[in-house]
Amino acid sequence: MQQNFNKNNKLSLSKFESMLKTNNVYFFDATEFEGIIHYYLDTGRQSLADKAIKLGLEQHPSSISLKLLLAELHVFNDNLERATTILNEIEAIEPNNEEVYIQKASILSKKDDHKGAIEYLKKALMFASEEADVLALLGMEYLYLDNFDSARLNFAKCLDVDFDDYSSLYNVIYCFEMQNQHQEAIKYLNDFIDKDPYSEVAWHQLGRQYFVLKQYNDALRAFDYAVIIDEYFVGAYLEKAKALEKLNREEEAIENYLITNELEDPTAFSYYRIGECYSKMENKDLSVQYYKKTVKEDPLLDKGWLALTKLYYDDKNYQKSLYYINKAIEIDDTNTLYWRMYSEINLKLNLFEEAANGFYNCIANGDENLDIYMGLSDVLNFIGEFDDSLLVMSQAIEIYPHHAEVEYRIACLCYVLGKKSDGEKFLQKALKTDYEYHSVMKEVFPSVFEIDSVCAIVLSFKN
Repeated sequence: MQQNFNKNNKLSLSKFESMLKTNNVYFFDATEFEGIIHYYLDTGRQSLADKAIKLGLEQHPSSISLKLLLAELHVFNDNLERATTILNEIEAIEPNNEEVYIQKASILSKKDDHKGAIEYLKKALMFASEEADVLALLGMEYLYLDNFDSARLNFAKCLDVDFDDYSSLYNVIYCFEMQNQHQEAIKYLNDFIDKDPYSEVAWHQLGRQYFVLKQYNDALRAFDYAVIIDEYFVGAYLEKAKALEKLNREEEAIENYLITNELEDPTAFSYYRIGECYSKMENKDLSVQYYKKTVKEDPLLDKGWLALTKLYYDDKNYQKSLYYINKAIEIDDTNTLYWRMYSEINLKLNLFEEAANGFYNCIANGDENLDIYMGLSDVLNFIGEFDDSLLVMSQAIEIYPHHAEVEYRIACLCYVLGKKSDGEKFLQKALKTDYEYHSVMKEVFPSVFEIDSVCAIVLSFKN
């Protein structure tokens, strides 16, 4: 609208702005005012739009179009009562004016009365000259109500009016997806493609549905058609690359990710996926190269740092692995996967206090996996923090009662701390739960199983 106005009505705009500067009053017809107002709204200059509406209504107090623009501005500024009053006045004069009902629907939608908005949009549809616009609004209101069937039907009607309305096509497929109706979406898209076989968007959406259903060869075929129709379709190349990855065709996947980097600015996502492909191909040097490009492109993409962490960990380069996991933790210090990896790396480096700190952070951030508690307890036991080790196991047994691995550890720690009666009690519980596991505990607490009373208890449970 702005471009059209600039081409055909520059004179009106210059004249209006000259009037504002000089305080002279010039006459404009209502259509000129509409163009001026729309221009200011399109360029985000609302204060000038307000002035244009005010002057327009002074010169044309009975103009329905200008009153509708005033109502629209009130709706935009959340002056809903004022807008409603104006719209009621217009409705009394022009009960067949579709814009009145559209704006009334907008007001009710803002108030979260989507059912009421739908009723007004249905009225607007009765008088609409361009049905597609109203149908799209109806579709959105049904989406607010999670009524995906009705929303989809209205968006589909938009496509009946305008086959190139890809926004409505996306919304139709979105409705199918929200109901997990992927087969139905495939049927709809195939029917659509029968009517318009050169719709790259439809082919792309068809491929996405096949991908969700893990029909990767069909997905690949659809994405191939999409890029044949539009060789600059970045989204289709990305999806094609993902499908090729699923088919273990990493080299071809890399080629397609690289195409996206040529068509648009490279993204951290494409670099990361290329790194993953090279990792699967066991090409360490190139996977490192692309993981580093990933974190350079987006330093906040923590999974890029994690990929480097795992790669160096597997290569037994624990110092570099620790450096990169610290980078991931800096970005998300509540991620228990990162803290667990941090502990494992520090154990490899014999940094036991740091390993314990990692396990503590896992628990603090909600990871109640038994392995975390046992790992922490064993580290604390190894560095001689027996009281803390016992406290950790005491917390664990509340979550995992009657668990032999926990009961044995509590028993042994009690013996180490001189709490013989508690040690005997938990040892008996543990032997009753899983007798054979005591042989494992002999390796962790050999001195405990050399105690005569412990040996006697173990022997008493043997048969």
